[in-house]
Amino acid sequence: MPIDPAIAIGAELPDRTFSWSEPDVQLYALAIGSTDPRHTLETHGLQVLPSFGIVAPSFHETDPPALDLPGCDLDLSQIVHGAQSISVTAPLPTSGTATLSTRISDVWDKGTAAVIWQEGVARSGSGQELWTVRSSMFVRGEGGFGGSRGSSDVVAIPSRPADASSAYEVTSQQALLYRLCGDRNPLHVDAEFAKAAGFPAPILHGLCTYGIVLREVTEALLDGDASRVRSFAARFAGVVFPGETIHVEAWEDGEQIVVSATVGDDRRPALADCLLTTV
Repeated sequence: MPIDPAIAIGAELPDRTFSWSEPDVQLYALAIGSTDPRHTLETHGLQVLPSFGIVAPSFHETDPPALDLPGCDLDLSQIVHGAQSISVTAPLPTSGTATLSTRISDVWDKGTAAVIWQEGVARSGSGQELWTVRSSMFVRGEGGFGGSRGSSDVVAIPSRPADASSAYEVTSQQALLYRLCGDRNPLHVDAEFAKAAGFPAPILHGLCTYGIVLREVTEALLDGDASRVRSFAARFAGVVFPGETIHVEAWEDGEQIVVSATVGDDRRPALADCLLTTV
């Protein structure tokens, strides 16, 4: 069978050791639309937006993402990003070397699809924990194996007016720029590949939308201070096409910020169940 939960769940993936530098941090910030000199210029006390930690391990890769997962025989064209979170123990350094240790934490059976969860911890050379990531892949056509349907953590949108709102127009070249951050999935740049996957045109990377929304909220409610962000979690609820506008609304609740992200004139869901925590 394409997915064997008995093999997949708990399987540890090979550790990945990687390095990053200030230019990597700056390119990432530009790729998610930042114009804040604190995120783009080393002369202004360069800060790292925490979502950079998600892409740092593969930042310098030039091949499409590998799908060599124990117990999983997958087709790249049938996969979309399901959910993503990152939590940091402290502001991320602007350069360094770390090792990411990842395991498959769960596999859910949604009937017509499967959801594969991975968890990873990045540690410095001295063993200090730097950040933790958790993500899911939604694999169309691979459900029905009799596994657990999983749970759902719903983040309720407050009924009161948002404390901040903004709109970001995705540029026509946004996906071309973002792919330089290590995600060479052809779904985002190849029209024929996108059509084969069921989309009318290439779609923006889900993690680019994720980074844009995190940046927009940081600028709107945290005065652009990336060091105040401790975690950000979201579920990918819809696709974004280059040229569309992402609308972001945010509500403060103590050290938590609830976020809504929609796209287009019809305000289709882009991200859902978004929660940002601060210090």
